[in-house]
Amino acid sequence: MAPGTPADRTDRDAADAEVRAFVDAVPGDTRRRDAETLLELFGRITGKPPRMWFSTIIGFGSYHYKYESGREGDVCATGFSPRKASSTIYLADGVGAHAEALAKLGPHKTGVGCLYITNLDKVDLGVLDGILTESYRAVTAGVFTSRAKE
Repeated sequence: MAPGTPADRTDRDAADAEVRAFVDAVPGDTRRRDAETLLELFGRITGKPPRMWFSTIIGFGSYHYKYESGREGDVCATGFSPRKASSTIYLADGVGAHAEALAKLGPHKTGVGCLYITNLDKVDLGVLDGILTESYRAVTAGVFTSRAKE
């Protein structure tokens, strides 16, 4: 079906409603406010509508991955999940690719491909914007092959 057809719009409306319901149900004022901020930030950076992935991740865009083992699939190009302890931001190109910017971000923790922020009011949103923009560009440029390691 061609994009923009009534069924396509209906699918998009359903996806938007699913994301909206998920964000509205996030417990805690700070976490919910952070989710609203991230929803706007990711949407502006990617130009893509949000979509629920794996029931707890709000993702934007997608890319196809293939491991050396032969396992392959599709996953969101970038996204976040408002978890109980912090907002988890997914950087498929790995946090190591953003070490310099992360040093300027403010309080956060990291995993190999995850950035954990407990309160967006305490970080530099301009720096976060830059990290998300560069990560999304790297993953969607058509040359992304494997996640960077720390």
